Amino acid sequence: MAGTAGGLRSQIGEPVKEGIGKQNPILRQALGICSALAVTGLVSTTLVMDAALLFVAGFSCLFVSLIRNAIPHRVRLIVQMLVISSLVSVVHLYLQTYHYLMSQTLGLYIPLIVTNCILLGRTEGYSMRNGPIASFFDGVGNAIGYAVVLLLIALIREPVGFGTILGYQVLPANYDPLALLSMAPGAFLAMGVVVWIVRAIWPEEPATEHPEATGH
Repeated sequence: MAGTAGGLRSQIGEPVKEGIGKQNPILRQALGICSALAVTGLVSTTLVMDAALLFVAGFSCLFVSLIRNAIPHRVRLIVQMLVISSLVSVVHLYLQTYHYLMSQTLGLYIPLIVTNCILLGRTEGYSMRNGPIASFFDGVGNAIGYAVVLLLIALIREPVGFGTILGYQVLPANYDPLALLSMAPGAFLAMGVVVWIVRAIWPEEPATEHPEATGH
């Protein structure tokens, strides 16, 4: 019983911890940069994008893992893209139906989740080789890691660029917003600051070469 509980904790805890920390899609792998720069001008749009990616990442990894043994090897990427695009369509239609203004604000960036290389990377690199529980939490862990970084960027950009958070004024009324932070160059700047701070606190482990590459 203890062994089963320990194995379950490992299937859940390890993928989540790796996705948030060592394998963080943005901080460690520089993936998903486009949406990180596009939607982080406001905290509200960032939260919606984070929720959408969390849903799509978790369930795409789950579904791909469930059907992995039935997918012909030659068409596996097509099947994975079909699963991802179907889930993205569900999110897109939900926003258009129940949150139309937010859907218009995000524009094409919700449908473009399909092209986010984080998703295909996890379904191909992990879900095709692991069970559904571990795969689901691997997708969730990577999405949480991605979401945390986007939120940190938004928490820099919106107050400095607009003087607000979630539309509420948080800086003095006479504050002159720094327009640079509300534009694309400001997104690069904010992301650079976040990456620099995180890597300064938790340095990346030095890469090690395979013994065959070094001749030892």
